[in-house]
Amino acid sequence: MNYTDGNTLTCGLIGNPVHHTMSPLIHNSIAQMKGINLVYVPFEVPKGGVKNAVRGANALGIKGLNVTVPYKSDVIDHLVEIDPLAEGIGAVNTLVRCEGGFKGYNTDMTGLYHAMQDEGIVLDGQTVVILGAGGVARPVAYLCATKGARKVYVLNRTYEKAENVAKEVNEALDEDLGDMVIPMPLDSYKELLSKEDSFFAIQCTSVGLFPDVNSAVIEDEEFYKHVHAALDVVYKPLETKFMKLAKAAGAKTFSGLKMLLYQGIDAFELWFEEDNIKISKEEADIIYKSLVMDVMGATNIILEGFMGSGKTTVSELLSEELELELIDTDEAISEAEGCSISEIFDVQGEQAFRDMETDLIKMLVDEHVREMVISLGGGLPVRKENRELLKKCGKVVYLKTSPEEVYNRIKDDTSRPLLRGDDPLSKIKKMQEERGGFYEEAADIIIDTDGKTPKEIVSEIIGSLGIE
Repeated sequence: MNYTDGNTLTCGLIGNPVHHTMSPLIHNSIAQMKGINLVYVPFEVPKGGVKNAVRGANALGIKGLNVTVPYKSDVIDHLVEIDPLAEGIGAVNTLVRCEGGFKGYNTDMTGLYHAMQDEGIVLDGQTVVILGAGGVARPVAYLCATKGARKVYVLNRTYEKAENVAKEVNEALDEDLGDMVIPMPLDSYKELLSKEDSFFAIQCTSVGLFPDVNSAVIEDEEFYKHVHAALDVVYKPLETKFMKLAKAAGAKTFSGLKMLLYQGIDAFELWFEEDNIKISKEEADIIYKSLVMDVMGATNIILEGFMGSGKTTVSELLSEELELELIDTDEAISEAEGCSISEIFDVQGEQAFRDMETDLIKMLVDEHVREMVISLGGGLPVRKENRELLKKCGKVVYLKTSPEEVYNRIKDDTSRPLLRGDDPLSKIKKMQEERGGFYEEAADIIIDTDGKTPKEIVSEIIGSLGIE
């Protein structure tokens, strides 16, 4: 719904701070998809104000609330009822209206489990290694232990904190599960590698969070050779150093952004359980793409590369896959001038055309154009001013292609001036040598396109951006 009236339902988030929350994007998107007259808003609650916030929400007829730090435990004392999972975890993040007040649930953990299922992660019989022993580690350890994990290790720099998490979770588990959560000092991780050949690693610290993007709790490549799947609860950036190290070792990786998505979806479904509202996988994927774009700064995806790199086909497929508008800079300039690029070169000269490219990119930056796929003309990144503008305009993906591959792809295209005359392969090599450094300087992501189909390239781009 794009309006509110006397029938508008209200849900929201209580916490402190809440101004950076992405929850409104999730819940307001779902409401619009489902045609529900609802608005979701954040409420910053001052220290000591949780009791009044819950009472006030009840008095005002608030349909449901999410709870974030630092109130996930404090809120429990002010609830009418609590779900067994939330009670076992000792934390509540979702309040559902019931008779006399609210019932507390923990959809952080059901959301994490749904994210794992979405990624094909199976916990049953698996070893899980949790890095960190902060507020997130306890519920994650509890979830993994109750969903069939064989062992759950908690590694932390301060061993006493890991010990406390293990003790609390083991006490909360059914007796027949035993003490399956095992504490370990972080610097003893090599001892773990001698015991466990393969495990699912979950990064539960703030290490790697922007701006500390070049750090990981463990940076030893040997550790990651044992990781078959990895989750980082940090999602800014979308691909942390922890995830990069795990991916380089061949592990399946996914961001905490999916956990955020599914905890929101689970909460929404609880609020509308009586109406049997369910969010489909297709709807979840649409919202996830919006979240990714939001984390990226609602930015553009810009493709650069030499002729024959597949920019045209890949940009078209990418815009279709992500449901984003497409701009081809050559086509945009040609349309604006009412003539072809070759005619611009012949009549006005190359310098005039290069100025048009700069003006176009400058306009996209100045007008804050967002959420588009932009396919660049091959020579556009050569100009330094353009490379600087591209950094402000979006994420630049360099489709890198070998000279031999370029030649094979375009050798039958008689319209290419580069193919005229003797030894076109040498001409391609020379031009690539001249432009390659500029492409790499402009790029945020480099994709090797040799031997890959356009669909495979699109899939790799989406994966590199963290959208899959």
